[in-house]
Amino acid sequence: MNEQRFFRFLRERIGLDVESVGASMVERALRQRCVAVNATDLDDYWLRLQQSMEEQQALIEAVIVPETWFFRYPESFTALASLAHKRLAELAGARPLRLLSLPCSTGEEPYSLAMALLDAGIAPGAFLIDGMDISPSSVAKAGQAVYGRNAFRGSDLSFRERYFDAVDEGHQLHQRVREQVNLQVGNVLDPALSSRDGLYDFVFCRNLLIYFDLATQQRVFEVLKRLLHPQGVLFIGPAEGSLLARLGMRPLGIAQSFAYVRHEGSDAAQVAAPALPTRRRLPAQPTPGYSLPSAALPRPVRVLPAAVRPAPVREHKGEQASEVLASIARLANAGASERARAECQRYLAQFAPSAQVYYWLGLLSDTEGDAQQALSHYRKALYLEPQHPEALVHLAALLAAQGDLAGARRLQERAARVGRESER
Repeated sequence: MNEQRFFRFLRERIGLDVESVGASMVERALRQRCVAVNATDLDDYWLRLQQSMEEQQALIEAVIVPETWFFRYPESFTALASLAHKRLAELAGARPLRLLSLPCSTGEEPYSLAMALLDAGIAPGAFLIDGMDISPSSVAKAGQAVYGRNAFRGSDLSFRERYFDAVDEGHQLHQRVREQVNLQVGNVLDPALSSRDGLYDFVFCRNLLIYFDLATQQRVFEVLKRLLHPQGVLFIGPAEGSLLARLGMRPLGIAQSFAYVRHEGSDAAQVAAPALPTRRRLPAQPTPGYSLPSAALPRPVRVLPAAVRPAPVREHKGEQASEVLASIARLANAGASERARAECQRYLAQFAPSAQVYYWLGLLSDTEGDAQQALSHYRKALYLEPQHPEALVHLAALLAAQGDLAGARRLQERAARVGRESER
């Protein structure tokens, strides 16, 4: 196929796994760029692409569709404020905090970091933020710092009153916030980043790894790990925890923060019990951020026992299923594996089978090294909820570890599609 050379170009240039974003998206971008430069066909456009760095960047930006808004995943920013105060106390004035937002897209994330720290009472001179993105046009928009309605989501928009002025085009961010952020064009795979090894106390790199193939994920993670100070904290997206857990990081245990630190040497000795990737709180119904598409994973060939098939919900002394689910999440996030497992079994004895409970059982088994039991539980979760995002990602990671790269890729692609769908 003529498109394959363009797919290879994107993989080599920015590490993009085309299948994770969908070949149709890249093909649409190719058609747009052919029209823009008056190319007669893909062969003609390929020649133009090889001869022009500007066109190479234009194609990359046509493929990349940034999706971001202020204070996305608000618990991460709450956690950051607390952690920043502790880190400043450790530094005792020796230097300011250093933070990195990569990719920074059009600026919503690094500016949210700045506003969160200012709201926490941290002086402007006590922290510096670098925002980096591969797209010059996104970085240029971030520099203008004028935002429309789509950048402001959620129920609490009080920060807009404190830090923005209304203008004809939307809302203009105050200069005092903009001054805290240094914006730059850059690639996470650029060897020049090695000059920043150990520089950052906090790195935000969210919803990036899921778009790479497994080899590129490993490369990017190693870069991020090097950029972190040994006592630094890495914030990731909700679907990326299993990757870090397998590559030498452990969760801090702050619910819904998706914050990870090194799990090596003395750090590992400080963990009283096996730590589990921090997950979203578990309500009785799906979280609003996960609107599941209708397409479903094929059911496992193996016939599941009748125990996992839906049954009438049975309540116990007025206790709600959501309360038991919340208890499971708290115990698992705290590393209390045995108690969390007991709560899972109690849930299954009292209520109808739940994909979330089988996901937790899978994660508990996975953490304890029981791969076969973990596979069974993850598959039960996907039987009950075929597009369960976290079960998809964890099962993919487990299959990859066992050498089933094709199976892992299929699940990884589906998880990426679920993530994109949830943000529309």
